[in-house]
Amino acid sequence: MPFLLETEALSKSFGGIAALRDVTLRAAAGGIFGVVGENGAGKSTLMNLLAGVFPPDAGRMLIDGAPYLPSGPADSVRRGVALVHQELNLFPNLTIAENLFLTAWPGRGAARRLTRNLLASLDLNLPPDTLVENLSAGERQLVEIAKALHQQARIVIFDEPTTSLTGTEAGRLHDIIRRLAERGAAVLYVSHDLSSVLRLADQLLVLRDGQAAGGGPASEFTEERLIALLVGRPIAALYPERTGQPRAEPVFEARGLSHPSILEDVSFTLHRGEIVGLAGLMGSGRSELARILFGIDSCARGEVLLEGRFIERLAPRERVRAGMAYITESRREDGLLMPAGVAQNLALVFPRSARPAEIARAVQLRCANLDRQPVAELSGGNQQKVALGKWLAATPKVMILDEPTRGIDVGARLEIYRIIHGLADGGTALLVISSEIEELIGICDRIIVMRRGALAGEFHRHGYNRESILERAL
Repeated sequence: MPFLLETEALSKSFGGIAALRDVTLRAAAGGIFGVVGENGAGKSTLMNLLAGVFPPDAGRMLIDGAPYLPSGPADSVRRGVALVHQELNLFPNLTIAENLFLTAWPGRGAARRLTRNLLASLDLNLPPDTLVENLSAGERQLVEIAKALHQQARIVIFDEPTTSLTGTEAGRLHDIIRRLAERGAAVLYVSHDLSSVLRLADQLLVLRDGQAAGGGPASEFTEERLIALLVGRPIAALYPERTGQPRAEPVFEARGLSHPSILEDVSFTLHRGEIVGLAGLMGSGRSELARILFGIDSCARGEVLLEGRFIERLAPRERVRAGMAYITESRREDGLLMPAGVAQNLALVFPRSARPAEIARAVQLRCANLDRQPVAELSGGNQQKVALGKWLAATPKVMILDEPTRGIDVGARLEIYRIIHGLADGGTALLVISSEIEELIGICDRIIVMRRGALAGEFHRHGYNRESILERAL
């Protein structure tokens, strides 16, 4: 019996540079095929070939043993292939229902009914007429997944589907993926979360520099072996050692921050050189708190102090001048100018004093040309380095980082962690928001937990306990 999906010696180049070379995979109906690799390893190129975004230069693809060469994404959908993108492909000014039925509107009543059923299958309780622009990043990701479910595809490709989801939501998605496989679909699961790939997949393919670096039954792999194949060398630990120590001096304070339905009496202090993690489920108020602390959104009550100075009435631009920095949750939407050059992005915050070449070296940025290469052409990890580096022309006193390693690979994560540690060692106080409790445990001096807009607990480095942190978040 033929495999449902096959590729044979698949290759693709861009501008003379090989993005994918001689990659072969075989995915069976009812199976989950995991694909892992660092940013730039060729994962997205492989997925785009399968989804008909562009044709291969060499090799071939087969469905049920028959040649498969889609003329475009719409043709791939007709052939039963659905791609759930990492970078969301939604229209924010349209409703959820309108996004789901863009190409074939069944009528308002039917669209609402079908949308409710699709969302219910994802345990997402939202009205079908909700505008996508009013959804959180995690909710948008689930709507993107609902689009693929609506297509009833035989081959479903998930490209980093959990990057905007909490641990509970990711677990729910994994259950959905297993159900898809049980119904006979071939599922390709692309993720940087190695532990979830090992739990979920039956077969694995490891890509490095556009080529297959390894593969086989998932049962034959460990996380350590995967890391060694991904980066070409063993990595002793996922998190660098924290050698610096925070100082006793308070540098940033929030006092009694409250806003209806968002925050309830939130108070905490950041000390100079301290890395404080902010844990909580999606909807707990973490990102909303970050926007209020930076002055983007208003707050009904409470005070914010920077080095003893009240700044709650200052606009974001004035807070930047006072020494604040903010890495947003979505680098593509509101962190970078994607079509602009790398150097221009590095000079966004401090155009007069920024030295792009020095910043690029400091964050170990990998790019072809600082001036001419659009930041959109960089890997996710290098884009995140640009988003972080644009603040480094002037050493910030306080930096807020919302999901700083979302959607980036193991090697790039280590480099981001080292930059965070270096900032702390230099005296910057950092507030790190992350949906990954292990990440906060690995890099932070202290972790505070939010639940339903209020602080629900605090943990110190020598008393970290994953289950206790998660219990407070729940």
